Amino acid sequence: MTSHGDLPVPEHGLLLTHFLTVRDVAISRRFYADVFGGEVVMEENPAIVKIANSWIIMNPGGGPTPDKPDVTLDVPQSGERVSGFLNVRVADMDVFYAHAVAKGARFLTEPLDRVSELRCYLRDPDGYLIEVGQSTGLLKGILADVPAES
Repeated sequence: MTSHGDLPVPEHGLLLTHFLTVRDVAISRRFYADVFGGEVVMEENPAIVKIANSWIIMNPGGGPTPDKPDVTLDVPQSGERVSGFLNVRVADMDVFYAHAVAKGARFLTEPLDRVSELRCYLRDPDGYLIEVGQSTGLLKGILADVPAES
């Protein structure tokens, strides 16, 4: 049985969680638990993985419901265009990257030094984009380079 303290239930105010529509709950649940060192607090309906001071909530997609009458939940269909992504901050990029690769995570690139931070991206089993970064120069007031205009 899950204890109340493990669930994303605020004692006052609010807290943020992140919901993902997934193809296979077991695969996604294992990915977030293994790669990010999360604790599975609910196996399914919905699956909930507590990671550090946050929770990832996962369930299969589905059609409209009374509280979201014009909304269908679906997994990403293409990884080429995204409108949002999970942003994870780590204390030590080298340690996290080695751990994640050992757990089977596949990164788009190795961590890159962007002056203000070390940063890289990976995708979860459903194709959701996840940024992983470690603040470096930012801690000294050094901002990232402005992206070139296209």
